[in-house]
Formats: sequence, structure tokens, C-alpha cells
Amino acid sequence: MRYRTLGRTGIKVSPYSLGVLLLGSARGNPDQEDSIRLVHRALDTGINLVDTADVYGGGASEEVLGKALIGRRDDVVLATKMGRPMGDDPNRQGASRRWITTAVEESLRRLQTDHIDLYQVHRPDPDTDVEETLSALTDLVRSGKVRAIGSSTMPASDIVEAQWVAERRGLERFRTDQPPYSILNRGIEREVLPVAERYGMGTLVWGPLAQGMLTGRARRGQPTDLVRADLFRVFHDEARLATIEQLITLADEAGLRLTHLAMAFAITHPGVSTALLGPRTQEQLDDLLAGLDVVLPDDVLDRIDEIVPPGTEVGRLDQDYLPPALTTTARRRRPVDERAAA
Repeated sequence: MRYRTLGRTGIKVSPYSLGVLLLGSARGNPDQEDSIRLVHRALDTGINLVDTADVYGGGASEEVLGKALIGRRDDVVLATKMGRPMGDDPNRQGASRRWITTAVEESLRRLQTDHIDLYQVHRPDPDTDVEETLSALTDLVRSGKVRAIGSSTMPASDIVEAQWVAERRGLERFRTDQPPYSILNRGIEREVLPVAERYGMGTLVWGPLAQGMLTGRARRGQPTDLVRADLFRVFHDEARLATIEQLITLADEAGLRLTHLAMAFAITHPGVSTALLGPRTQEQLDDLLAGLDVVLPDDVLDRIDEIVPPGTEVGRLDQDYLPPALTTTARRRRPVDERAAA
């Protein structure tokens, strides 16, 4: 396994990392012992970054991961996230100091560790001043409970604002971002990746297999056994399904599995530090690990650029972040009595 530096943190990470969203979850792999074996299998191959979140399985993912890392904690770059709702209490979510100081203690307990290597804000929190968030996270770094801090799915403009606030106030700055990235969703190439590179941030990209669509199990006009196909609208996007057919043809011509083509593409961009694998079973993990040595030549990358031009998106992910400026009607429409020009 070759290793890359996570931005300018000095932390070395494997190009493929393990995301454990599905471990310990009823919709994923509820078998804890099997989940633990999957984590060990990934570590044995040289993967050294494991990413989870407090909200995954309502804490179950962190608990399973904590058990899996007993005796191996020092060999792992442990990343987790906070900010998504953890129950009905409106204060058990977001990026306020009040919630961050509680959430980190709960994650440390579930993970059975005294520190988190990378603590990330799961989604931007427009209700909280970013200075408040960075101040709370800075205290965690200075206390030793957290080694580095990062954001997730943050727009480029918010990344820049957070960097400026950190510099002006002498606070810890976000060292990483975790954006969505795949052959089908290349939007971050336009601004997020260049901005991250400018500030020396590492990137942990999620969804390199497009939530399972780039496994070849989602085909136009054919039934699929993917559970997510019944949950997400994007699986029924005709333009997306048509693009997948072109990519399957390209993979066949290149003598590659579609999964290997997709993963190799995700780590080819110089702004990507590591791409998160999200297997549910050891069989799925082994399939992905079989493509560790795949290198995409320029002619294959050129074909991908023709199918999905750089910086463009084929369908919008259901889990993607939309700012309040787009989701809040009142921010897009003046009151009726103010709309007339005369």
C-alpha cells in the first residue's frame, strides 16, 4: 500500500480508506462479529484510515468500530463526524459549542478511545456562527481529545470563510473536507478541490461508487437488488442510468471491472487524498481491494471526460448538501407586495 499525506497535516493515509456507515446497522450489516472481521481485513491490507459518524446506526457504527480497534487503535487514523440529529432534542445536533462538547464525549465512549485523529463537522450549520464552531473545536485540539478537525460536504465559499475566521481569530482551522465525488458527480473539481488544495486541506471523498450505482448492479430497464434503489430518487434518473451504460462499455473495453474503474478514477485527481470504501460484506470489500493496483491510462481518462465532462454532475445526490439560500423559499422570493417593478 502506498500512502499519501492528508493535506498538510503530516498524517499519512492510504489512498483507499474504510467507511463504516453500514456496520452495526439493520440496513447494513447487523452482525457485529462479521463487521469486526471486515474492519480487520481492511487493516490487514494496509488501509489505515477508518471513517465513521455518531449518527451512523444511532451510534452503533462507532460502537462496533471501537470493539474492532481494541489492540489496534494506535495503527489507525480514526475519523468520525458530528452534527446530524442524534434524537428528537433540537440541541442534539448542529455545530454549537453546547453540542460539540457533548457529542465528542459520547463518541469517545463508544469508540473506546481517549482521542480522535480527525473530528469532522458532518454538514454546515447555518444557525451557528463558524467562529463558535471553530472555537469549540480548537479547545478539543488543545485538550488532546482531537488531533485535527475537518468539514464535510462544505461549499467552497464556506471553506474559504472558515479559513479566514480561523486566521483572524487564531483558531484551529479545518484541515480536511469530506465531499462527494465519483465519475457521475464531478462538481467538486470546479471549486471545492482547487480551494482545498490552495489551503493545504486533505480530502476524503465519499460515494466513489455513486452509492452503488457504479457497481454494475443498477442498469437501465433492468431490476436491481440494491436496497438504496428504493430509498433514493437518483437511482431512477434516466440520464444517470444512460451514463452508466456508457461507463460499463468503457470498463469492458479497458478490461476492468466497473468498480475498479470507478475507484481508480476517484484517487487519480491530485486534490484527492483518499477515497472511502463503504462495503457491507467481506466479499464486497475483497472485490474492491482486488483493484488496488489499477492505474487508469490517459486514453481511458480522456474517454471518461467525454462521457462526463470535468466539473459536471449527472443527477444530484439525495444526500448532497443544499444551502438555506436554495431550500428556504423565503430566501428566494420577496414578499408578494414587493415583487412588482413599479
